[in-house]
Amino acid sequence: MSWDPAASRLDPAGLHGCDAVVHLAGENVGAGRWTAARRERIRASRRLGTALIAETIAKLDPPPRVLVSASAIGIYGSRGDEELREASALAPAGDFLADVCREWEAATQPARKAGIRVAIPRFGVVLSPAGGALKKMLPFFQAGVGGPAGNGRQWMSWISLDDTIGAIHHALFIAALDGPFNVVGPAPVTNREFSRTLGRVLGRPAVVPVPAAALRLLFGSMADGTVLSSARVVPERLRATGYEFHHSTLESALRFELSRFAGL
Repeated sequence: MSWDPAASRLDPAGLHGCDAVVHLAGENVGAGRWTAARRERIRASRRLGTALIAETIAKLDPPPRVLVSASAIGIYGSRGDEELREASALAPAGDFLADVCREWEAATQPARKAGIRVAIPRFGVVLSPAGGALKKMLPFFQAGVGGPAGNGRQWMSWISLDDTIGAIHHALFIAALDGPFNVVGPAPVTNREFSRTLGRVLGRPAVVPVPAAALRLLFGSMADGTVLSSARVVPERLRATGYEFHHSTLESALRFELSRFAGL
């Protein structure tokens, strides 16, 4: 099955007979500076792709029972030490990532109106040496020059790749997971603690800080929206619906994920 969100093209025959649809696609937020063109690509990839899937499956007979459609904890904005749950207020309009996530989640409405259960996982920092934030950090930490970003006090809401997959599987079968739910581990940590733990797991020092000014010089506004942002998010709905985490601590998650890759 092929699809082209920009051209509003998706063959419904490819989805006919599906019990569930899982939609995780979107432009990589951390691939480069947030120029005006990249911001629009990030927004459009999520809004158009999600709307196309939601509208297509809404017209199927019979429709799937559930749509699991990705979002992210960026919807809460940077909130310091505040503990954030699904019922917490969202970031005000004007926060780029929060605005993207709001549009992303709203684009699922055609499926919901058709009576399809829509589960919206708000993903935190997914830990995998194969991609994402951890892959970018590893060369520096392996070389012994890793350390906290900025003052290191910002909160990181991480989750192992193993539990990310587990949470999606859980959402497919648990009817109570309707609407947004946080896909993060049960014990968020500060950026400083994350750096110390990663250094300990790798057997390397992790004391070289990266000044916030340097990060802003390299990445522009993306630095404040990602690595310097503070989101202390907890998985309240996952736990309330009986999900059992494979990795409840950061060290357990890092050791497991890194052990699956040769040489790490």
